[in-house]
Amino acid sequence: MTADGRTTLVLSPWCALCATPGDFGPHNPAVPRSGLCPACIAAGKPTREGLEHAVVIVAGQTLAGAEALDLAAATPEELAYHLGAVKRSLRSLLQLLAPVKGEGGR
Repeated sequence: MTADGRTTLVLSPWCALCATPGDFGPHNPAVPRSGLCPACIAAGKPTREGLEHAVVIVAGQTLAGAEALDLAAATPEELAYHLGAVKRSLRSLLQLLAPVKGEGGR
C-alpha cells in the first residue's frame, strides 16, 4: 500500500500462490485471483492472503488456549501440551515469513 492508502500492483515472474514460473499478470491484493496461474484458479485455491489470514487466526486461538493455563498449578502433561501449542503456533507464523521458493531469483 502507498502512503495515501492506495493499493500498489506487484509484478512478479511467478504465480502469487504456488510460485509456478510464468507471467500471470500483476498481483493486486484488492482482486482475489490476480497474479494466479491457471492451475490455481481452476483448482479454486484460496489466495495466499486468505491462507495467511487463516493461519494467523488458528495460531492466535491456539496461543490463547495455551495462555489460559495456570502454569503454577499445571501438571507435567499440561505443561508439555502448553509448550507444544506455543511451538506449533510460532512455527506456523514463522512459516508465513519464510521466503517462497523461486522468489527473488533463488
